[in-house]
Amino acid sequence: MDVAALRDYLVGAGIDVEGELRVELISGGRSNLTFKAYDDRTTWVVRRPPTSGLTPSAHDMAREYTVTSRLAGTSVPVAAAVAFDADGAALGAPMTVVEYVEGSVIRDRADLATLTDAQVEASAAALVATLVDLHAVDYWAAGLENFGRPHEFVARQVALWARQWDRVKTRDLPDFAALHAALSEAIPATSDASIIHGDFRIDNTILDSESPDIVRAVVDWEMSTLGDPLTDIALMCVYRTPVFDLVLGADAAWTSPRLPSPEVLAQRYATLSGRDLADWNFYLALANFKLGVIGEGITHRALHGSDAGGDARRAAEATPEFMAAGLRALRTVSRTGHRSTESL
Repeated sequence: MDVAALRDYLVGAGIDVEGELRVELISGGRSNLTFKAYDDRTTWVVRRPPTSGLTPSAHDMAREYTVTSRLAGTSVPVAAAVAFDADGAALGAPMTVVEYVEGSVIRDRADLATLTDAQVEASAAALVATLVDLHAVDYWAAGLENFGRPHEFVARQVALWARQWDRVKTRDLPDFAALHAALSEAIPATSDASIIHGDFRIDNTILDSESPDIVRAVVDWEMSTLGDPLTDIALMCVYRTPVFDLVLGADAAWTSPRLPSPEVLAQRYATLSGRDLADWNFYLALANFKLGVIGEGITHRALHGSDAGGDARRAAEATPEFMAAGLRALRTVSRTGHRSTESL
């Protein structure tokens, strides 16, 4: 972070900076870089893409700024947008500045250990309710009708992650081809449309430090778009898979057995949202497909000199497990047809 350049940008954007500007890295690695910037009076959060290893659409600062600024005033808690450097003139890359939200970020098992079992249960319930609130937002009323293309969204997702595999694969994997073909044949005929987050789990939220059943802000919106809401809840559930730790390079809080099972999360979502989880196993298979490709991509970038830490070269070890899980989900559907989450 070029602190002097950031200060010049803030002042030029009409933001008062009182005293010395200080900057601390909050998180980096495999996602966008997040910094805490503060002066003698005010604290902000600054986000920018990583310095290398970019993936198409995965570090979209304009997307993040657009959706968070439009969600202000809705039932979805977000950090208030302050400024956006779209062309990267200040830091050499696009940058967003938002208000600093006080609270706790539960990233790993050590963070989760600070919560009681009752608090863990309550925070998981709050997360599901927050996702339901997001999917209920009228995106036309929010001015986000052009934020994405919800028509045939899931079909494009299958094709997108197949193309990404061709860019990043480190070896041939028969289950990838089998799952891709099976997904292509099982695409639901119809689907709903809503604003989706695209990366929703506990560590992409800020919880109240005293009452972790309160979500103070949802963060990391760079994968957000208009799409099928069931892709969001399915991905949230598949993130619970223990092997996801290899993708993150950490003992993730969200994979802990202390949290509710994927089946419980899905059923709560269905109950709160009133949505029918039709073709549910297709969505689980698609989420596994996506995560398998993401794991492969992390290793691919590490092998080409962009190791984002956390033993990134091992991330692709998770890929075969995700592909196999996706195939199991679709084969279950082919034998039994539609099933409720109670029988998963």
